[in-house]
Amino acid sequence: MTVQETYKLLKTKKVSIIGVPFNGGQPQEGVEKGPLRLVESGLAAQLEELGWETEYEGNDHVEKLRPESDPVVNNLRQPKFVSAVTRTVADQIVERAKQGNFVLTLGGDHSVGIATVSGVLGAYPNACLVWVDAHADINTPEATESGNIHGCPLSFLTGLSTDHPDFQWVKPLLDAKKLAYIGLRDIDAYEKKIIKQLGIPAYSMHHVDKWGIGQVVEKALDQVNPNRDLPIHLSFDVDALDPSVAPSTGTPVRGGLTFREGHYICEALAETGLLVAADIMEVNPALEDENAVFKTVQVGCSLARCCLGEALL
Repeated sequence: MTVQETYKLLKTKKVSIIGVPFNGGQPQEGVEKGPLRLVESGLAAQLEELGWETEYEGNDHVEKLRPESDPVVNNLRQPKFVSAVTRTVADQIVERAKQGNFVLTLGGDHSVGIATVSGVLGAYPNACLVWVDAHADINTPEATESGNIHGCPLSFLTGLSTDHPDFQWVKPLLDAKKLAYIGLRDIDAYEKKIIKQLGIPAYSMHHVDKWGIGQVVEKALDQVNPNRDLPIHLSFDVDALDPSVAPSTGTPVRGGLTFREGHYICEALAETGLLVAADIMEVNPALEDENAVFKTVQVGCSLARCCLGEALL
């Protein structure tokens, strides 16, 4: 089957690669260099070999959106900077998605999820979201202990957080029951409570161990996309993978997904023909040695290729 036949919800055979060189949602420098490293590793050419036309927008201008003053507001660090960048990128993503392109966003830290989900759901209001991550990223400004916004994007997107003055532009487009987690293993007490309270389909590494990744993906889709007829957005934080697989990331947690488990998720979602967008987040080339960086960048590229149709056979 051709790309166009497989990805049945897309109007084009084009993938818009959106780089977001941004680190404002967390304290470690270097993650802003992730998108360029992925692209310099030949990602666009790799996708073209799979039959896609590619366009790359590097968004090098986002650093210019940093305000002169950005004090802590409602417990959140750098809220004005995060808001300005995510709002700009959300507008960009919704435009590319409405053109019928597959949108592949390269982060940057996972606060960029505010932009990607807002943009994708702006174009596909009925889409479901598969969030692959060691962390739940659904802390509210009141609940977060660190104040780092990369741990909070889903609270804004689901409407849990509506009163922060810098994020009034974020619309609560995401129904919590259209969100599925895979790979969780480092979850705050508040997040555990809210996941149960809202009935969010959530699969931790315990569930992956218990049922295997194949059943976990099927169970997740059965809950958020039971008829297999809704668009799918995948947001993949590379810290979902075990640090032995993807060591160069800001918040690694032992006991994560194996190389094959991570790739299976991407392959299985691509096989549905419903995947319209994917994020590869939190690759940080400033962490660990060059060999670890190379390993992490290569994994990021291969995950992206699997989202766009690469298969073992």
